[in-house]
Amino acid sequence: MKSTDLALTQTHIRFMNRRFPCTIGRGGLTADKVEGDGATPRGSHRIVEMLYRADRMVQPVSWARPIGPADLWSDDVNDHAYNSQVRAPHAFSHERLRRSDPMYDLILITDWNYQKATPGKGSAIFIHQWRGPGRPTAGCIAFRRDHLRWIAQRITPQSRLVIA
Repeated sequence: MKSTDLALTQTHIRFMNRRFPCTIGRGGLTADKVEGDGATPRGSHRIVEMLYRADRMVQPVSWARPIGPADLWSDDVNDHAYNSQVRAPHAFSHERLRRSDPMYDLILITDWNYQKATPGKGSAIFIHQWRGPGRPTAGCIAFRRDHLRWIAQRITPQSRLVIA
């Protein structure tokens, strides 16, 4: 394990010799992820992209891309673009990346079932801002805003999210 990997423990994430409180999916951890189960998948997941709201923050790193008003994420197992970024208008079920709340102001995208997605194996395993301590996600990993920004400024595309 490298110091630039995010390692989930029972109580926090370890990253660069620091500990950060975080939240996981309401379905707990799973080795058999299914769309809609609310679980966080076990395994080693590379950080492959970073998205941010340019109208709410400065670019955290040079490889981060801004989130636009039409940016969505497909979560429909019948969509040929399942578990990928799409743009509005989009006829299939999706999640808006440009939200009114701050939860997706900064998103680290993992390679869970991405980029060649298997329909039904789960979509959008992101690292993003939490709703609050102890408030679970739909399967993602979430942090306090200042912790997420600190991590984002130091993470690399070779970093991994390791969930044992």
